[in-house]
Amino acid sequence: MKYLPLVLAAILALPLTTSAGTQIAGEYIEARTCDVYTGPCFANGEMGLSGREAVMAWRVEQGGWNGVGLVGLSVAVVANSENTMGDTGVFKMKAGKITSVILIDEKATTEQRAALEAFVRETAKVYTQYVRLVKPVALKLENDHLAGKGVFVAGDVAKIETRALGKGDCVCTNEMVYYQPLNKVSDFSPAYSKTLSYTGDGLANQWTTHGQRSAFLATFRR
Repeated sequence: MKYLPLVLAAILALPLTTSAGTQIAGEYIEARTCDVYTGPCFANGEMGLSGREAVMAWRVEQGGWNGVGLVGLSVAVVANSENTMGDTGVFKMKAGKITSVILIDEKATTEQRAALEAFVRETAKVYTQYVRLVKPVALKLENDHLAGKGVFVAGDVAKIETRALGKGDCVCTNEMVYYQPLNKVSDFSPAYSKTLSYTGDGLANQWTTHGQRSAFLATFRR
């Protein structure tokens, strides 16, 4: 028994790794051009009119894809649909054709860029069926889950900046997480989008919005 403290100390000193069966894990952020935290009446008023655009981003903190290490690198998908994207958990919107742009961390090697693209095409299959452009760009993704603060910047072409939802963001007192995140994630929480923008090429339109309850901060693990 006298060796138990030494054994515990050795275990605690081991580096963190992905759990059994997990290839890759990290941070996730998304924002859309419709409220995701809202009341049903407001959501019904936006259907078919808003929520056709979205920016989704992943930052790898553990592991990799297809045997390629990706720690510290990011990748993003910018999507544009014919109709409102989303899933209420009961009803799935009929978004129609979705075109997209993939933004890949410019710090990645050629091998890592291929792995990042393969990862995001597999993880976000619904939004990467019609990819118009794959572009390397400087990517930054930082989430503070406790503060509800998330920042994603893709060079000068895309941006998400969030803050926590507050009491003043409640409009009808019947708000809830009306839409689920667009991708399979964990530990998600809605946030207020101070800014959401895409001003790059490849899609039918560009957009900049401010002041919507339209974002999620989360983690991912596969």
